[in-house]
Amino acid sequence: MAKSAEMIWLDALDSRENGDIESAIEQAKDAVHIDETHTDAWMAIATWSLPPPTRGKQTQPSLEESAKAMAALRKVILYDPKNTEAWKIGGWLLIDNLGMLEDALQWWEEYRDEFPTDVTPIIEQISILVRLGLYEECRGRLLELYSEEMDAPSNQQTMRMDGVRKMVERAAKMEKDEIFTPQDSEHPRWEVIEKMKTVKPLSSTFWLVAFIAPLVFIFGSICMTFLGGSIFGFILVFLLILGAFGVLTRASMGLLQKRNRHALDMDRAIDYETSSGKICIPESIRGSVVYNSMMKNRTPAVTYRLSLLVESDDKMSSKYKLKMPVWSINDEKTCIIDDNTELEALS
Repeated sequence: MAKSAEMIWLDALDSRENGDIESAIEQAKDAVHIDETHTDAWMAIATWSLPPPTRGKQTQPSLEESAKAMAALRKVILYDPKNTEAWKIGGWLLIDNLGMLEDALQWWEEYRDEFPTDVTPIIEQISILVRLGLYEECRGRLLELYSEEMDAPSNQQTMRMDGVRKMVERAAKMEKDEIFTPQDSEHPRWEVIEKMKTVKPLSSTFWLVAFIAPLVFIFGSICMTFLGGSIFGFILVFLLILGAFGVLTRASMGLLQKRNRHALDMDRAIDYETSSGKICIPESIRGSVVYNSMMKNRTPAVTYRLSLLVESDDKMSSKYKLKMPVWSINDEKTCIIDDNTELEALS
């Protein structure tokens, strides 16, 4: 007697409980082949395809693991669009492990079709748009993010909202005269990157230790000389030092961004390559100090995928434009599902 999808699913849970992940995944696949709408099995395929956390931290998956998990997650949201965990895992995979920022924008827009008053997808979209230098689109998203129609955000969401707002302001200010468009091989920023390709970006920690801390130390020493003769004076000096550190840190972040702009431009060029599937970084710059520095921040899956793109040598057109979602929550939903691709990824 042939087993039902539910019976096979129970077998998969038993295999998972016994630590036999490979058998569990195969049994979950058998369940969805019998019942394609079995979202629990699809979700299991997605999560079990990813490496388990190590010491409480998520291990970065390979390109193959990311693709298999993403294909299963698309099935989950197709049959259970209210599954917020599937949406969030999918967003993480698309951005951090596949580098497909264009697809991630669409992914979060489809999330908004199901949860139109949730601030999470807008926060994620703004973060992506800043990376791509699309500040006009950012402004529209920010207006919607702070509209009265949205749900009251949690404390964590409030912090992220404030963070992305400041991120947009800093980035737009830095590029107010010239927004870098990597697809334009004649863009003047490429010449700057070429000149600074052997210069590593400075980390914020190094900046604070090497530049801010000495200034604060000097300021504190002067204050102690004039005010530190009493307990009250000591407390006042301590407060002045804290205030000076905060003011100098905020005031100097713009200088750090300008110093590191060549590296930030390189990061955007990499994002354009992984999002478009085409290459735009000149050979004289690829493999340079600044390029390698920015690639260290990428996951193994993105690094490997980018190596495949470089090998294919498909050049990006100077007229290339990223496809933006239709910014409307009332439009008819169009899920980005490709059954053939998914089945190939799962096989």
